[in-house]
Amino acid sequence: MPRRFALTLVALALFVSASLAGPRPGLAAVFDPESFTLDNGLQVVVVSNHRAPIVQHMVWYKVGAADETPGKSGIAHFLEHLMFKGTDKLAPGEFSQIIARNGGQENAFTSWDYTGYYQTVAKDRLELVMQHEADRMANLRLTDAVVNPERDVILEERRSRIDNEPSAQLGEMVNASLYMNHPYRIPIIGWEHEMQGLTTEDAIAFYNQWYAPNNAILIVAGDVTAAEVRPLAEKYYGPVAPRAVPARDRIEEPQQFAPRRVTLTSERVRQPSLSVTYLAPSHNRGDTQHSYPLQVLDEIMGGGTTSRLYRDLVVEQGIAAAAGSGYDSNNLDLGSFTFYVSPRPGLEMAAAEAALLAAVERLKQDGVSAEEVAAAKQRLSADAIYARDSLSGAPNILGRALASGRSIEDVESWPERVAAVTVEQVNAALRAVLQDDQSVTGVLLPKPTS
Repeated sequence: MPRRFALTLVALALFVSASLAGPRPGLAAVFDPESFTLDNGLQVVVVSNHRAPIVQHMVWYKVGAADETPGKSGIAHFLEHLMFKGTDKLAPGEFSQIIARNGGQENAFTSWDYTGYYQTVAKDRLELVMQHEADRMANLRLTDAVVNPERDVILEERRSRIDNEPSAQLGEMVNASLYMNHPYRIPIIGWEHEMQGLTTEDAIAFYNQWYAPNNAILIVAGDVTAAEVRPLAEKYYGPVAPRAVPARDRIEEPQQFAPRRVTLTSERVRQPSLSVTYLAPSHNRGDTQHSYPLQVLDEIMGGGTTSRLYRDLVVEQGIAAAAGSGYDSNNLDLGSFTFYVSPRPGLEMAAAEAALLAAVERLKQDGVSAEEVAAAKQRLSADAIYARDSLSGAPNILGRALASGRSIEDVESWPERVAAVTVEQVNAALRAVLQDDQSVTGVLLPKPTS
């Protein structure tokens, strides 16, 4: 079964947002979804897209790595693997075989705040998919015989994707430094020594605690309507009994008083890089009034080859091979804002770092211009329009928002929220967030060969 380990879903994430006020009528929607809730608490969202006779079926559970019991890191991702191990009706791996025989594709993913499962199939195979996905929502069967070998699989996954990848190792260390107390500091895949101790009982307990219809969202996008999806959802998911689900009580991040620096040197590094990451509000936590302005700032500073950092460091100074920014705003809790640079081959990292820091300092001193804000908002608005063309765009964006505590209205009103951002708000946001005391610098360097 092909699998992809995903720390976070990043595709189209710029379009997921939270509301500062209720949407006003008469404005264009982004996806125009329909939604209803079954008696057992399962929220169902349908996005019609009739370009082709295919559908994407996604189930999102509102639980992720940040909800794990201390000492059990990796259990959320481990259970994602184990969800393919069968029920009373299906043998291990049989659901995947059924999808393949019917010409479909499938995968799953785990983040700190949610876990998701999806299938893309022909429209006339939707009922088949719903039948089996609902079955494993209620009837997963796990034994040591299937769990213990899969534990070896995730340990090997960690070795190949983290331990053998210096950039991934550095990312773990940066996260562990950026979040001093919050569980976002713990890798989604888990720490190896804790992964080794995960058991069948741990997986069953996590499944029974969190995997319930009243803690899930079903999203179906494609050549369907809500009128077609509702009877199928009621037939297959409706009988799944709800369960009491714990509150997602997360510990708070304390005030930070000093910048931190993490340097990793390895003979496996071919391209050195540097990042400066700041603790930032998300759409849910912290000074949330800055979230939309920070999205606009990210587009100005790192939105492709026309962005300020790329033009400055790559085109004009010629000191960098790559430069940009990223705003991770779509968490249930706090997020982060990052600047990054990779020096041009043959140039020293120190020169690239100095150029990046100088650019950030100019940003903090001078701010951005009204012209930059207007251009960035126009580009973001165009991207929101393009997102409607993608079959997977709508379920990914809506699912991520709903699983992280936001609403359909938050997503649908995103263009209005961004359009209302002012240059004053962007400059206020960047000066509030770009504080050295709440930053971590991560440096990736090649080990000298002589």
